[in-house]
Amino acid sequence: MPPMSVNDKVQSITEALKERGSALVAFSGGVDSSVLAALAYRALGKYAVAVTADSPTLAPGELECAKGVAKEIGIKHIIITYDELGEPEFARNPVDRCYYCKKGLVRELKKIAEERGINTIVEGTNLSDLKGHRPGRRAVTEEGVYNPFIEFGVAKEEIREIARELGLSVADKPSMACLSSRIPYGHAITHEALERVGKAEAYLQSLGFNVVRVRDHNGIARIEVMPAEMARFLGMREAVTSRLKRLGFSYVTLDLMGFRSGSMDEVLQGR
Repeated sequence: MPPMSVNDKVQSITEALKERGSALVAFSGGVDSSVLAALAYRALGKYAVAVTADSPTLAPGELECAKGVAKEIGIKHIIITYDELGEPEFARNPVDRCYYCKKGLVRELKKIAEERGINTIVEGTNLSDLKGHRPGRRAVTEEGVYNPFIEFGVAKEEIREIARELGLSVADKPSMACLSSRIPYGHAITHEALERVGKAEAYLQSLGFNVVRVRDHNGIARIEVMPAEMARFLGMREAVTSRLKRLGFSYVTLDLMGFRSGSMDEVLQGR
């Protein structure tokens, strides 16, 4: 059998969602969940709902982005409050912290689904995500969350292609992991640290560094930008250092390897 085209995959996902009768989409406003929400709305109309968790680990501006994309799509959008730090194991920050976050979040999503008579929760994990360290994947599998991108073999670049076809504004939006990924494993996650990191990244984004991470190593900021932007960054080092120290960082450093997704997972290699 020849491999499925992107259009075939879209059609298959749409039909699979339609067969479910109703769906609650775990919706962050990133490209993956936005495409899934758009397909769910196409398949189910008013029987599809997108739910966004407003939480301390959500980067500044992401909630407003999610609201805007939901409006673009036309899907009903519900915002709930969820504080992952209320999950003791998550706050302790073990290497599988995402498992505890996802467990707690799905618990809250199930409450919404039950209240509204929705029988399926769907989530946008895609084929490309399976390559990395993804303990949250185990949680959603245990909880029976449906991942159509996995079922039909949809990779990240295909999702971006679908987003462009659908005219979604987030088609080329950089991936944005939750702010807890800026804290080294084994170091407790606090509201103060998350706020500090979020404000630091928002500041750097305001300077034009769209792809940026500020990793918080006990008050030492390890900043990741794209290698091509390092020279420009260094030209701003005095202003950046001053601002980040005012936010509470003791030292401000630039990671010479540049931005790479999941750099905190590098310590797990060989485990």
